[in-house]
Amino acid sequence: MSNPVLMCKGLAKTYLDGATKIEVLKQMDLTVHASEMIAIVGASGSGKSTFLHLLGGLDRPTEGTVILNGKNIHQLSEAEKCRARNQYLGFVYQFHHLLPEFSALENVSMPLLIRGELDLKVMVAKATHLLEQVGLQHRLQHRLGQLSGGERQRVAIARALVAEPVCVLADEPTGNLDPHNAEKVLQLFFELQQARQTSVVMVTHDPLVAKCAQRVLRIEDGRLIAE
Repeated sequence: MSNPVLMCKGLAKTYLDGATKIEVLKQMDLTVHASEMIAIVGASGSGKSTFLHLLGGLDRPTEGTVILNGKNIHQLSEAEKCRARNQYLGFVYQFHHLLPEFSALENVSMPLLIRGELDLKVMVAKATHLLEQVGLQHRLQHRLGQLSGGERQRVAIARALVAEPVCVLADEPTGNLDPHNAEKVLQLFFELQQARQTSVVMVTHDPLVAKCAQRVLRIEDGRLIAE
C-alpha cells in the first residue's frame, strides 16, 4: 500500500468549561492512503467536525500528532501551515465559508490565486470546469446572495477541488443537496479518486452516502471505531 497522505496518532481534544474538563476526542488514530474514501459517522455533538478541523490543522489538539505529506502539521509555523493546507488539502465546510463579495467563479478561483497561480486563463478555465461539473455553469457570475443553499454548497465543493489536493476533508458535503446533485458530487469524488488518486475524508449523517466509502468509521464516546 502507498505511503499515507494524512495520518494522526493519539489525537485528543479537551475543552475547559470553568473548572471542568470535557474530553471531546480521546486517543484517535487514523491513516489515510492515496485514493481512499473514508466516511466518518456519529451522533450530533460527537466531535466529527472537531476531528476534521484537527486533521486539517484548523484547530490544535490537546494531545497527539497529525502528519500531512510526511510533516507534523502542528509543528509548522502559521505561514507554513497555511501553505501546506493550500497545497495538499481541500476543505468543504459545513457552513460554506464563501466570500459574499465575490462571484461563484471568483470564490472557486481563490485557492489558485492564493497559491500564486498567475495565469488568469488557467485559473478561470479550472474554476469554470469544476462549476460545470457540479451543474453551476449558469451561475458563474452570481454572488452568494443570488444562490440557494444547495448552490452555495456546490460552489464550496468546487472550491475545495480546484487546486487538485491530495486529500479532501468534507463536512456534510451532500447535506444541503437534493438526491440528483448529491449523486453528481459523489461521482465527482469518485472520478478524482481514479484520475488523481485524491483521498476523501467526509463527515456524513446520510447512511447511503456512507455506504459509498471504502471505510466507515464511527465516533463514539470520543473514540474512533470501525463500523
